[in-house]
Amino acid sequence: MKNFYITTPIYYVNAKPHLGHAYTTIVADSLSRFHKTLGDNTMFLTGTDEHGDKIVKAAEKQGVSPKEFVDGISGLFQQLWPHLGIENDAFVRTTDEDHKARVQRFLQQVYDAGDIYFGEFGGHYCYGCERFYTEKELENGLCPQHLTKPEFISEKNYFFRMSKYLPWLREYIESHPDFIRPERYRNEVLSMLESGALEDLCISRPKSRLTWGIELPFDKDYVCYVWFDALLNYISALGWPDGEKYKTFWPGEHLVAKDILKPHAVFWPTMLKAAGLPVYQHLNVHGYWLVRDTKMSKSLGNVVEPLEMRQKYGLDAFRYFLLREMHFGSDASFSEEGMVSRINADLANDLGNLFSRVLSMTAKYFESRVPRPGEFSEDDKAIVELCATAMSNYIQLFGNTQFAQGLDSLWELVRALNKYVDSQAPWTLFKQGDTTRLGTVMYVLLSAMRKVALCLWAVMPDASRTLLEQLGQQPGEGPVTTSLEAEAGNFDGLQPGTEVAASSNLFPRIDVKALQQEDPAGKAPKAKKEKKQESPKAAPAAEGRNGEISFDQFKAVEMRAGTVVVAEKHPNADRILRLEIDFDEGQPRQILSGLADYYTPEELVGKQVIAVLNLAPRKIRGLMSNGMVLTAEKDGKLSVLTPAAPVPNGSQIA
Repeated sequence: MKNFYITTPIYYVNAKPHLGHAYTTIVADSLSRFHKTLGDNTMFLTGTDEHGDKIVKAAEKQGVSPKEFVDGISGLFQQLWPHLGIENDAFVRTTDEDHKARVQRFLQQVYDAGDIYFGEFGGHYCYGCERFYTEKELENGLCPQHLTKPEFISEKNYFFRMSKYLPWLREYIESHPDFIRPERYRNEVLSMLESGALEDLCISRPKSRLTWGIELPFDKDYVCYVWFDALLNYISALGWPDGEKYKTFWPGEHLVAKDILKPHAVFWPTMLKAAGLPVYQHLNVHGYWLVRDTKMSKSLGNVVEPLEMRQKYGLDAFRYFLLREMHFGSDASFSEEGMVSRINADLANDLGNLFSRVLSMTAKYFESRVPRPGEFSEDDKAIVELCATAMSNYIQLFGNTQFAQGLDSLWELVRALNKYVDSQAPWTLFKQGDTTRLGTVMYVLLSAMRKVALCLWAVMPDASRTLLEQLGQQPGEGPVTTSLEAEAGNFDGLQPGTEVAASSNLFPRIDVKALQQEDPAGKAPKAKKEKKQESPKAAPAAEGRNGEISFDQFKAVEMRAGTVVVAEKHPNADRILRLEIDFDEGQPRQILSGLADYYTPEELVGKQVIAVLNLAPRKIRGLMSNGMVLTAEKDGKLSVLTPAAPVPNGSQIA
């Protein structure tokens, strides 16, 4: 059993929680759940950061003491998380007495080692950031975060010898490529270190201008700088230095937004190094949620309320949208139109339609019992193979914080299962009386659906549990009794004779027109019911499906023309060809395609094809595929799509 420790940043309590806080915490919860499905021993920490100038100013504005103010806002965070399906193992507050004591112990340890000194300093202080900036760090004389002119303050303070450890940090980052991920943020930190703008860190504030903080153990006239105090929560909550949780779970992984990259990527590792402690394993950095291409702001009135989205669209749909829509590391646009489009396309048309039609047909043809399969055909074996591949890709991508790509790999299986229903036509097999073949088809579908439901527990825990119950499973606290990796390696798990639900209506399609019409109270109608809906009567089996995507989703697909320069059989898969295709990128791109039944390698060499290039890479039977060749299908035969006339390699298809 491996140990896995994930933390969110502790949220600053100068305002109530919004979509940004919800996203980060849902991601952390999903990672914690995901590692549980792998059989790992997990620890998930979140909390609130409650000291500093901004807290005092916010409390004064409301006419209450800082303690009363932070108690109220911290309570809002703690109350919100269960409503978003978040199951954190611990919640730390920087005003906790235990945290204060451990911060003072850490300060004393670094001070005794000679890495904290007293000096006089004049610097540009931004009250919004609660930190000093050097001349090199300012942008046109303004704070780079708030674009306001800092106040020049000259005072005596305590400083951490951060500059002493910057060369070590640069070398460590360069020798550990996945220490900070995605790569763009690693490069950003290396640029900071190379700029020469970073100096020693001022870690105190005189009580003459701020008393709301943790008192320095070696000078009672000063309190600790809020960032030095806050970062230590990640080990204080584990009981550093001698707590059992610290011994078990440290070092762990951090999850932060890009606006707090510097404190976590520079301050924190150098602090740990100075104290002689191991540095964290990974810093996972995500982008912003934008509303109409603008960062959320109370002053702009574009802040998204998580509970409102949960109420309108259901918790599981909301969680799915957040992880599926944002490519981790990049900014993403939030809109209700985009959410409705994603829910209708992925959850209603794909997943919901699959469960509805298959369970209804199982009720009609086998009295809601899992049938015993016969011998698998090549089509059945292809589904079994795709199931293993999709799950393996999902595990790899999700574990590397590529959540959108991981879910997309799982949806390749969901879409393939719907296509398998259409191609196998159980209704025709039933009319023909071919019960052996019909039973095999239904078994393949139900078994693969179980795999999908198991994977979804990390993202949509309630929906996953309901889907598993509909398949006759008893998920209990967690759905996986072995591990997700073991599940990916076999197609067992669903016993013939198991009783399943007669129908499923977990993700009904949202009526966009109804959603746009407000009721007399001014509230939009609820788009879906959160509780499972089951009817004792079997609904008629749907024989087709009608999916929709938005224009923005279509625009995101990058299709280009290229020439096949190498084609050969995949060494580990008879039905797959390994292609090297020239897209004028400097070197050919390797793409794997299931064309071996329709083309010989010789027929494809020199042929221009059209491919999607911005798919996340997939490992298929040991080889990476970096795109997808487009094909057309008729009467069971695939034909590659080609330009009507030769075009330059790399030409974009629009």
